[in-house]
Amino acid sequence: MTDDTKPAADAVPSNADQLASPSYRLPALDQDFLLGDSMRGVRFLLEYAKAEEELRRWGVRSTIVVFGSARVGEFGSARHRRWYKEARAFGRLASEKGGALIDNGAPRDNVIATGGGPGIMEAANRGARDAGAPSIGFNITLPHEQEPNPYSTPALTFRFHYFAMRKMHLAMRANALVVFPGGFGTLDELFEILTLRQTGKAPAIPIVMVDEAYWRDVIGFETLLAEGMIAERDLQLFRFANTAQAIWDIIAAAPRAHEEPA
Repeated sequence: MTDDTKPAADAVPSNADQLASPSYRLPALDQDFLLGDSMRGVRFLLEYAKAEEELRRWGVRSTIVVFGSARVGEFGSARHRRWYKEARAFGRLASEKGGALIDNGAPRDNVIATGGGPGIMEAANRGARDAGAPSIGFNITLPHEQEPNPYSTPALTFRFHYFAMRKMHLAMRANALVVFPGGFGTLDELFEILTLRQTGKAPAIPIVMVDEAYWRDVIGFETLLAEGMIAERDLQLFRFANTAQAIWDIIAAAPRAHEEPA
């Protein structure tokens, strides 16, 4: 056999299969790996860290969380219009008086934070923008896509997959919770904070429920008390108000959970 016909036994094979293998991808760039079951804890951490980093960059020390129905519109029924109007007015009032407008490197306080969606949440974010203040939208990925409203500050508009992490961010900086009329999602947030307050797992922040008549129709507080499901003192965990000014008066009179003492 001549040298010209001798097999190329020492030829180096291609490494294309190795380069194309999923195992060769950098873990941080491997979406299939990151979205797998074993990485759920990492994804949970990422949802915490991403929002936390941006909120710190903006100097957000404390918030006022505003919740209410996504189905309440500016041009709905007379009752819906009134709720939307008061939510917008409150967003502006709290932003002007609470410390959200500070832009000198000092911490921002009482920044309006909502679930980021339409309706009452939109109204509160809109009121903050009316005041020229930043506001936060903690949006959630849903089967029927919920897009962020156009009034939250773009850099403070977040998207979560996990309700638990979204709730944590809503609660952890809150100086107050303001709950306008709403449905299951609003009730979920209301009872989350009420339970944390009742059990002493959260600071003594004011919980203000807007439109007493609505909430007394929806929740049988006195029935809960009469049946021994709650204590008399639990009825002191929340207050009622009907106007933006009345809401702010309650909050302004309460100690601030997330501000340095004077």
